[in-house]
Amino acid sequence: MLKKVLIANRGEIALRVLRACREMGIATVAVHSEADRDSLHVKLADESVCIGPAPSSQSYLNIPAIIAAAEVTGADAVHPGYGFLAENASFAEQVEQSGFVFIGPRADTIRLMGDKVSAKHAMLEAGVPCVPGSDGALPDDPEAILKTAEKVGYPVIIKASGGGGGRGMRVVEKKEDLIKSVEMTKAEAGAAFGNPMVYMERYLQRPRHVEIQVLADEHGNAIYLGERDCSMQRRHQKVIEEAPAPGITAKEREKIGKACVEACKRIGYRGAGTFEFLYEDGEFFFIEMNTRVQVEHPVTELISGVDIVQEQLRVAAGEKLQYKQKDIVLEGHAFECRINAEDPYNFIPSPGLIESCHLPGGFGIRVDSHIYQGYRIPPNYDSLIGKICVHGKTREQAMAKMRVALAELAVTGIKTNTPLHRDLFADPGFCEGGMSIHYLEHWLEARKERLAKEK
Repeated sequence: MLKKVLIANRGEIALRVLRACREMGIATVAVHSEADRDSLHVKLADESVCIGPAPSSQSYLNIPAIIAAAEVTGADAVHPGYGFLAENASFAEQVEQSGFVFIGPRADTIRLMGDKVSAKHAMLEAGVPCVPGSDGALPDDPEAILKTAEKVGYPVIIKASGGGGGRGMRVVEKKEDLIKSVEMTKAEAGAAFGNPMVYMERYLQRPRHVEIQVLADEHGNAIYLGERDCSMQRRHQKVIEEAPAPGITAKEREKIGKACVEACKRIGYRGAGTFEFLYEDGEFFFIEMNTRVQVEHPVTELISGVDIVQEQLRVAAGEKLQYKQKDIVLEGHAFECRINAEDPYNFIPSPGLIESCHLPGGFGIRVDSHIYQGYRIPPNYDSLIGKICVHGKTREQAMAKMRVALAELAVTGIKTNTPLHRDLFADPGFCEGGMSIHYLEHWLEARKERLAKEK
């Protein structure tokens, strides 16, 4: 088993990894920027190393500083968390070349799945359903591009091969706009990601965002832990997640789960990963794979009883998965609300001093958060400050628990998006379940119009 793990991240995920390590008797090293000196995981870790000033480019993205910290502290493994360097193949490579274990997939797997074109090819070969689209990157020939669009069917979406986070995408409704849109997306992709390659897919009208959680080891074993619905999004950023996804049958779950497991085996996957799909009219269409633990992993943990982070640690230590597929029994329903330090309706970040803080509790309520009274949220990073998670026997019971938890949550000194969550858990459409990825954007627009009329 691993003896000492360096956690190359911050905030709630750093704390989550630290707790998993402590439970397993593994010593921890926290690396932090100057801005995160007072962060909770830094206070709780066995050792801590400051790796640079506040900007992430000089600290959490500073590969030489992180590897130096691992060397100085005698760590034997590095956990990247999510975001920052978690899906950076070069980082995974450098960690392993420096003699440490990277707690995640191999660098070549990260590369394969990080490029959307090569990922799609790998999935088609493994029998995972994909959105109809171009066979790879679009050529320069306008005629060939137009032919591809005819075959795929309008509307189409042009996507940057190296993009992510909702950037580098453009929807095209009609033939006349296609060539210009491709050229613009290419230029944007080259500037933003250093890779001008773009590809084309059919643009689905009312899809849901449904993802499959997988775990795989180095011994050829792989399992799936059911699905999550992450359709409540704004600006392509998830706000609420739930598991299982409303309306997905056991048969559908098994079919797509088996396809994902098969894909893991084919690409030699190692660790925790997530296959993301668009789901429409009973069909799954692969969009990308996240080669890391995800923000929303707790909802899967709550319904499956599997500690995903601890499994990551075991796999990284060369052990076999503790579970076979038959051991995985999904029970009840879980929700996660992402609590962000931001205005609840226009999403402007709200860093600053937390004057008071009361986090909810009770049976079936889990809070993953690094904040406390007197903690100052730095302005330099993502605005996520915690996750309120609940588990109930049914979806309705889980919703009732979340309403209670959100009513109890009280943070002063900064703004949070808690009012938005309270609104959504009172909204008939969301309560019904099975809404598309566009639902929240439309809901926010309707709210804005309603308030404007009331003025």
